[in-house]
Amino acid sequence: MFKKFSSEEVSAQNQVKASVQRKIRQSIADEYPGLEQALEDLLPKKSPLIVAKCQNHLNLVVVNNVPLFFNIRDGPYMPTLRLLHQYPDIMKKLQVDRGAIKFVLAGANIMCPGLTSPGGALDDTVAAETPVAIMAEGKQHALAIGFTKMSAKEIRDINKGIGVDNMHYLNDGLWKMEHLD
Repeated sequence: MFKKFSSEEVSAQNQVKASVQRKIRQSIADEYPGLEQALEDLLPKKSPLIVAKCQNHLNLVVVNNVPLFFNIRDGPYMPTLRLLHQYPDIMKKLQVDRGAIKFVLAGANIMCPGLTSPGGALDDTVAAETPVAIMAEGKQHALAIGFTKMSAKEIRDINKGIGVDNMHYLNDGLWKMEHLD
């Protein structure tokens, strides 16, 4: 999704009014309860919150020129990897085996066998259509953020096809964009 993403793809940047800002804060707080203490620092009430609209119905939530969250259409807000590295415990985690790492870092979706093999790990509480952090076997930080296509139980049972859509990964366009000017 963000493979060749750059600031040229941002078609509009709008400072949202207070009611929309409250709605965005609330939906982020509902989605990531582990982030509640830091939410005031990340999305301060007095600081202007900007929503940058991009191609393919993508929205970026930007504070102080730093992209913090993104969503597609009206889907759930997902943190950027930079934010996830600062607060590693806010999302549910799935782990891929060593063989899948190079493919995930190239932007490939996460296949079921990469999650169910001996190096992979599944969190059985993960439901379908949930944002998740993709961890790598033997690594400390997340290497991607994905959106599950099926629940962890279905991934384990079916063990075929795409289990998680890769939304944002290390070294993609959004990762390289530290500031949005």
